[in-house]
Amino acid sequence: MESILIKNAIIVNENSRVSGDVLVRGERIERIDQNINIDHKFKEINGEGLYLIPGLIDDQVHFREPGLTHKGEIYSESMAAVAGGVTSFMEMPNTVPNATTIEELEKKYTIGKKKSFGNFSFYLGASNNNIEEVKKIDKKNICGVKIFMGSSTGNMLVDKEAALKDIFKFSEVIITTHCEDELTIRRNIKAAKEKYGENIPFDQHPIIRSREACYESSSHAISLAKEHNAKLHVLHISTKEELKLFQDIPLKDKNITCEACIHHMWFSDSDYEKLGSLIKWNPAIKESDDRDAIIKALNEGVIDVIATDHAPHTKQEKSGNYISAPSGGPLIQYSLPVLLEMNKKNKISLEKIVEKTSHNVADLFQINKRGYIREGYFADIVLFDMESKTEVKKNNILSKCKWSPFENETFNSKVIHTIVSGCHIYNNGEIIGEETGMRMSFNRD
Repeated sequence: MESILIKNAIIVNENSRVSGDVLVRGERIERIDQNINIDHKFKEINGEGLYLIPGLIDDQVHFREPGLTHKGEIYSESMAAVAGGVTSFMEMPNTVPNATTIEELEKKYTIGKKKSFGNFSFYLGASNNNIEEVKKIDKKNICGVKIFMGSSTGNMLVDKEAALKDIFKFSEVIITTHCEDELTIRRNIKAAKEKYGENIPFDQHPIIRSREACYESSSHAISLAKEHNAKLHVLHISTKEELKLFQDIPLKDKNITCEACIHHMWFSDSDYEKLGSLIKWNPAIKESDDRDAIIKALNEGVIDVIATDHAPHTKQEKSGNYISAPSGGPLIQYSLPVLLEMNKKNKISLEKIVEKTSHNVADLFQINKRGYIREGYFADIVLFDMESKTEVKKNNILSKCKWSPFENETFNSKVIHTIVSGCHIYNNGEIIGEETGMRMSFNRD
């Protein structure tokens, strides 16, 4: 690996901003200082006028490989990730076959090693009958367990109470949950079909997958975590009511944490009229009051991390009616530009963006030597320009599905460079590196 010297950047890290240089040698950050000069061969990046932050760590993505590669692949989706400043990701188990055994999970790690531009980890999926696999997890090499407590893409619903209790009792790694109450959703779908027949409008999605369904399931997960003293991370909070279930105490003191996703921070139910299926996610995008409450909770410390739930489907799949159109969509390439746009609108500071997308994710999952700009840490680095623009056009979308709910948006910032584990992967619109992402490890006793 070549050495890289980044000169004169504005370094945003650990709740401070300083101008300085960063020297990368091999996979690691060797030195952070003013006016670094070295006498051996190195690659210099001019950071003048650019902001430098630790690469984003996305703790919830669906890259669709194996088995669903017509929608996306680790190669294509990790390429989109690094173009958007995401240097590390944790991918979900609802691939085909479902990653509910250690054997199937390790097959995904083999694919990641060959095909990923970003650093990676993969969740083991929980099922109604795989508690013995959960017990086999190597907690230093696997990010966590995923439980679908509400059905979504992939039909991995865990709905037996005895199975849930066992997972919360025996898991030695963090448990992440998709929380929507299945019985409530089924009742709501039945009522919608009786009212609309096969032509259910997309704006009924937050009524069908309702706030009550979310609160019921999140409450249940939290009660199980408290009963068994388990470490729980509730994914994609979508309602203001759920926020009352969490505390605004320091992350290090939390056993129960939660996440906000980009789409729940940007869109509201008023956008269904224009975008329809393109913003159909589970849990549903809800009202503007919910969106505002989520942003407020992020700033106050109630919500701990920001993720994307990047989940591509083909445009053809998305063109069906409400019942047939799958939930999910591609987001990862534009997650940082969206957050920077929110910064320009005074909704979230740069320091808070770094905290919620890098520092806290690394701390929560106990990731080894990532998530910070520190000497000795892996060189996962992003430089962006707050005075340039990112235009979302079909011809610059890198996700395999080639569409985005942000299409034709212009964001007033731009990712310029992405460095992953010391490799310069992305340079001002071009992928210049190779698939050299590393398997993440975890500092767990």
